[in-house]
Amino acid sequence: MSTKDFIEKDYYKVLGVPKDATDAEIKKAYRKLARENHPDANKNNPKAEERFKEISEANDILGDPKKRKEYDEARTLFGNGGFRPGPGAGGGGNFNFDLGDLFGGGQGAGGAGGFGGGGIGDVFGGLFNRGGAAGTRTQPRRGQDIESEVTLSFTEAVDGATVPLRMSSQQPCKACSGTGDKNGTPRVCPTCVGTGQVSRGGGGGFSLTDPCVDCKGRGLIAETPCEVCKGSGRAKSSRTMQVRIPAGVSDGQRIRLRGKGAPGERGGPAGDLYVVVHVDAHPVFGRKGDNLTVTVPVSFTEAALGGEVKVPTLGGPTVTLKLPAGTPGGRTMRARGKGAVRKDGTRGDLLVTVEVAVPKDLSPKAQEALETYRKATADDDPRAELFQAAKGA
Repeated sequence: MSTKDFIEKDYYKVLGVPKDATDAEIKKAYRKLARENHPDANKNNPKAEERFKEISEANDILGDPKKRKEYDEARTLFGNGGFRPGPGAGGGGNFNFDLGDLFGGGQGAGGAGGFGGGGIGDVFGGLFNRGGAAGTRTQPRRGQDIESEVTLSFTEAVDGATVPLRMSSQQPCKACSGTGDKNGTPRVCPTCVGTGQVSRGGGGGFSLTDPCVDCKGRGLIAETPCEVCKGSGRAKSSRTMQVRIPAGVSDGQRIRLRGKGAPGERGGPAGDLYVVVHVDAHPVFGRKGDNLTVTVPVSFTEAALGGEVKVPTLGGPTVTLKLPAGTPGGRTMRARGKGAVRKDGTRGDLLVTVEVAVPKDLSPKAQEALETYRKATADDDPRAELFQAAKGA
């Protein structure tokens, strides 16, 4: 829709109000007509739907004091869509003309009655909030978000890693340079006037903005659709990117990398990349948050008499823990700073769980020693407190 069409439209007539109507009268008229012509109340009625669009458009202009003032001034200046020439300009009657011819690029810097050849859009661009010549400048469009998956080893997840990711996404079509048109000359969508959005009444004087259905939010329509992208301006593309996975990620974590998704259109920002991380299990170590876990077998004499026990760490030297005498199986000790990397760069701890190892085969000498030990501790019943507690319960 051109600027000339906007000026020729009588929005006061659409709402059925006089030109000197108050804001309250305009609002009241819009609400009444919007209820009568709302698509929900007129199923399968194209005429009501078209009427509803006209009402919403009229309210969008007249319901905004600034737009209404500029609209009234424009209508006064151009005589309701017809130019009123002065004496000697070919008669006193009105005649229609093409605003593009009057203020188009053919004028010199001093042409167009002193408008500097900037085009009618420079004069009325603010009125319809559509900058650019005749309000046809399309809006930037943000790129799509992309989601990918990566599988890391346990060590890579703890220490961080840089991994290659092969991703497929919709990017500007190279065959038509993202225009969607085979010849590279798409036309501005007449429905949304190049904005990629259309307004609809939301009731109560409000209007809602939706992506334009005709151009699918692009603001452009291809006269000769590109054979590669079928007129969409977007084509599937694959690329490999080196992505840094931060240290300390956990299995199932979803990482957001801003601006690493599909590129935008018409100067719009790129989308984001979401990476879902899967972590393989480790044969020795486990994980609880920022802490690593490990189970260490100890002999009966080490648990009973105490001693020093060497413990492996993930990718580092062993640490030695002092085992107190009488340590029961299942007890957990802590090796500080030997765990996973935290967000602040520090490390969690290594949680060491003691497991008393019972020998399967005993030498005659060891068996004799254990028999001696059994006789020496015959009066000690390790289950006495268990039975007492059971009776008390």
